[in-house]
Amino acid sequence: MQHTIVMTGASRGIGRVAAGHILRRSPDAHLLVVTRGTSGAQLAAELATGGHAVSHVSADLGSLGSVRAAVTEIRGRLGRGDLPPLRGFVGNAGIQYTNALTEGPDGFESTFTVNVLANHLFVRLLQDHFAAPARIVITASDTHFGDFRHNLGMVPGPSWKSPDVLARAGAFPRPDTAVAGRTAYSTSKLAAIYLVHEYARRLPAGVDAVTYNPGFVPGTGLARHAGPLSRFAMRRILPMVTLTPFATGRNAAGRYLADVVLGTTRAPTGSYVDRNRVDRSSEESYDPRREGELWDAAERLTTA
Repeated sequence: MQHTIVMTGASRGIGRVAAGHILRRSPDAHLLVVTRGTSGAQLAAELATGGHAVSHVSADLGSLGSVRAAVTEIRGRLGRGDLPPLRGFVGNAGIQYTNALTEGPDGFESTFTVNVLANHLFVRLLQDHFAAPARIVITASDTHFGDFRHNLGMVPGPSWKSPDVLARAGAFPRPDTAVAGRTAYSTSKLAAIYLVHEYARRLPAGVDAVTYNPGFVPGTGLARHAGPLSRFAMRRILPMVTLTPFATGRNAAGRYLADVVLGTTRAPTGSYVDRNRVDRSSEESYDPRREGELWDAAERLTTA
C-alpha cells in the first residue's frame, strides 16, 4: 500500500544512504525530503532515479517558523490527497556547533532548536495525520552516555539543566568554546531520548516512536562547523576507526537506519536502537520527571 515517509537529514551522510535503502526496499514508499534552501529539487531528482516516488519541501530547521510553514505545506498535500497516507517521520538531521552561543531567529540556542524543538514540532503538527501503523524515528547519539567507551573521550557528556535554560544560549560553562558546543550536542541527544519516551506514552496506539543510535560515524557532515584541523581529522583520519568496533561506517549506519524506519529491526515504541538491535540507553536517560518537564517546555516553546 502506498504511503508517505517524511525525512529530514537525507541530503548527506547516513541519511542519504538510508534514503536510498528505503526507496529500494519499500517500492510503495513516497519519500518526502525536507531540505534547506533550494537543494530539495536536485536531491529529490537524484533519489527518484529508477522511478522512485520522491518529493521535497524546504525548511530551515533552525527556525521554528520555517518548520511550521513546511509542516503546514505537508499537511495540505496530505489533506488534498497529493500524498499517500503518512506512515513515517524520520528526524535524522542534526547539528553541532563550536560554541553554545549560536542563536536562531526564535532566540533559542541553535543546537537545541535543530536537534530537539524542530523534531518535536514535526511530530506534534503531523500527529493527527499519521495512519497506523506508523513509525517515528529520531536519530540520537551514544554521546549521551558521556563515557569513554561510547565516545572515545571526544565529546563531553550531557549536562542536564532546566529545559528553559538549555533552550537559551550560554547554558554551559565557557559557552564560547568547542567544549561547550559539544556539551550542548550530547545534552540535546539526551533530550531527544526523553521526548521519545514521552511520545511512546502520549501518541495514539499504532504510532510508534523510537530513537536510533548510529554510533560514532566519521566522515559525515556533522563536524562541518568545526575548525580546519577537526574537519580534516573527521574526513581523513577518523574513518580508519571504522575498521574497529569503536565506530560505524557511513554505509552500515545508513542501512541500519533504514532497517529501523522500515521495521526490519523490530523495536517496540519507546525503544532505543543501538545500530541494529534494541538496547538500553544510559541510566540517566530514564527519568520520567525530566521527560515530563521537557515535554511541557517543548510544547510551550514551540507554540506560535
